[in-house]
Amino acid sequence: MLNQVIEAVKIVAQDEIMPRYLKVARQRKSDGSMFTEADIASQNALTAALVKIADHPVLGEEMPFELQKELWQAGDGGLWCIDPIDGTSNFVNGLPYFAVSVALMRQGRSVLGVVYDPVADEIFYAEAGKGAFLNGIQLPIKEYIPDMCHCMAGVDFKRISAKLAQQLASAPPYSSQRNFGASTLDWCYTAAGRFDVYLHGGQKLWDYAAGSLILEESGGVVSTLNQADFWTDDVWQRSVVAARNMDLFQAWHAWIEAAK
Repeated sequence: MLNQVIEAVKIVAQDEIMPRYLKVARQRKSDGSMFTEADIASQNALTAALVKIADHPVLGEEMPFELQKELWQAGDGGLWCIDPIDGTSNFVNGLPYFAVSVALMRQGRSVLGVVYDPVADEIFYAEAGKGAFLNGIQLPIKEYIPDMCHCMAGVDFKRISAKLAQQLASAPPYSSQRNFGASTLDWCYTAAGRFDVYLHGGQKLWDYAAGSLILEESGGVVSTLNQADFWTDDVWQRSVVAARNMDLFQAWHAWIEAAK
């Protein structure tokens, strides 16, 4: 099944996404987020491909929220969760940091995850209990894990509290910080060791469904700002506190708790 999903994701990126790169008009949804013709075409093509692989409901970002909730409630025995283009703003502005994300979920947890960056031709993937990989190489790729003061951090400031943001800006515990604007890839970069720690104030289901599994299967550790068990927090708006291993996670989490 994993190989079939990888093939489907690559075909959709090749046929529906990359031919429209820098060539589509942007539109805004009611919540202010951006979408394009490429998002819709990718979602439709992925849906058609995935139900042939395993006949489960498909929950996509570009669906009305009421339908998403219905699909979530009906999908306990199996649910595809897809983000047809994560990083749409990057996509339309020519910033080469966006991805296609697919997860298979059962009983509210991810059991298979695939994230594909079509510009770099990097495909990250994992199955529960079987490890995580990038283009066939087991993650993490960068084995060295620095002390907190020498870490590279992935931090999205948009949805964290003003107090925590101020502390991160004025006295960060890490050496450097990046935010590239595509959550699904941020998870994978942490899993690969490109980021050492990660913080996000609030993600949707399709932002974390695949990436969280890839990180955990690489040996990473994750919680939210409110819950020690990442999977028990709000399905539709879930914060992220993550690190590449338990020791680093404990140091990162303790600093955040003291600062927030």
